[in-house]
Amino acid sequence: MTFRLRPDSARALALFVTSLSLLLSCRAADPAPALVRFEVAIAPGLVDAPQTGRLFVVVSPVARPEPIHFIGETGNDNPPVLARDVAGLTPGGKPAVLGAEAAIFPLARLTDLPPGNYYMQALLATNRDLKSRLSPGNLYSKPQVVRISAARNQAVRIALTEQVPEETLPPETEYVKYVKLLSERLSAFHKRSIYLRAGILLPLDYDREPTRRYPLRVQIGGFATRYTAVRGYQRNWLDPDAPRMILVHLDGDGPYGDPYQVNSANNGPYGDAVVHELIPHIERRFRAIGTPSARVLSGGSTGGWVSLALQIFYPDYFNGTWSYYPDSVDFRAFQLLNIYADTNAYVNRQGFERPSARELNGDVRFTMRHECRMENVMGQNGLWTLSGGQWGAWNAVYGPRGKDGRPVPLWDPQTGAMNREPGVLDQWRKYDLRLVLQTNWKTLGPKLRGKIHIAVGEADNYFLNNAVHLLDDFLRTVSDPPFEGQIIYGPGKGHGWQPISERQIMQEMAAAVEKKRTDVP
Repeated sequence: MTFRLRPDSARALALFVTSLSLLLSCRAADPAPALVRFEVAIAPGLVDAPQTGRLFVVVSPVARPEPIHFIGETGNDNPPVLARDVAGLTPGGKPAVLGAEAAIFPLARLTDLPPGNYYMQALLATNRDLKSRLSPGNLYSKPQVVRISAARNQAVRIALTEQVPEETLPPETEYVKYVKLLSERLSAFHKRSIYLRAGILLPLDYDREPTRRYPLRVQIGGFATRYTAVRGYQRNWLDPDAPRMILVHLDGDGPYGDPYQVNSANNGPYGDAVVHELIPHIERRFRAIGTPSARVLSGGSTGGWVSLALQIFYPDYFNGTWSYYPDSVDFRAFQLLNIYADTNAYVNRQGFERPSARELNGDVRFTMRHECRMENVMGQNGLWTLSGGQWGAWNAVYGPRGKDGRPVPLWDPQTGAMNREPGVLDQWRKYDLRLVLQTNWKTLGPKLRGKIHIAVGEADNYFLNNAVHLLDDFLRTVSDPPFEGQIIYGPGKGHGWQPISERQIMQEMAAAVEKKRTDVP
């Protein structure tokens, strides 16, 4: 889960006012809807071969940010995004047309687009290994201003003239380093080269103490957070009074979006790749201690779930997790959906639309149907399961792989009807962390005793506190051995709340390492 925040108030207001004025002028001048089509072609010479991927056109009433950055945004106040699949689009050849038949969000149909001046931009997503929009190899156009008239049969021509360059690691500093490692396990699974990436933050005076070895903190960010986010931890990390540790920030991008860093039927053996390939490589290169007592985990939102899952799935490998506002840790409360009992993802048992996000005061921000409509536009074949968005990423991580080699949807993309085919829920149960603990407490309990620290706001914007309570209910019943971990709730606090500061987290981690330093060389 990431911070799926709405646009800032200034941008939202500009979009609302512009859209309203355009709509009013349209009704005053001509009640007939504008019919328009977008003809997108690849500029001659931009690439050498025909291109296949998901083609997007964004129609924005504002110039900033550039229109393609709105792809994947929820909310009715966001600019319209159109999309379709294209295959074999040839440089300098016949354009692909996006018209009334194209998928569109948030408008219900293209004919609802009022006349007016718009900033338009196209993107062709072709990268199979990374789902972020500006992944290497993707093609895009420069923004252009176009007036959509009230007249019918208007063609807007857009040329894809730019290509995202090949990946290069960012510049390094004395303390910030980067790693890109070819994964043998993931490459064998996907039958092509797959890389693991990580950002490294070294402790203060690292180069001045060349024989010293350090504990390792593995950090996972919110949904789709890239490894370059490691730079944001420098202020606390490099304080003279901070505990000396090495920070490793994992990467939140992959073939189906965020891979959640665990083994899965669709993403492949990410957990094993992180534990057996990436971490040992980093520990050797950067003088980490390299023992279980000297490895800890942390993260929030998506990272909250991942850090807890890695501790549970590799209980002997890590010495504790600090997991904040984690994604649903009990699938009886998958946000507000009970995947085992509910019959529809979009509509609750009372027949009302199921919320997906709320404000702190309880007001609904958007519903599951609304969010999945957006992901249907993003995904290949118009499917949320291939969107790389939040629901699509969850489905790819937790769900089974179909005979077509693609993630099997837990619910119907259009109706929301739950998929009750044999084996689907069996695969999801493997990632229901409460269920995993409850089923295996006899063996897991002794290995996890005192290692788990969880915190969540009671007004979490994505209802994640409900699942934490269900996990808590189980952990309060165990006695052989007792839990001896920590679960903290923040009354009135939303998504992103933590009960202690970053400095205090570091101090608690250092104390945990010191407590079990018997295996530290």
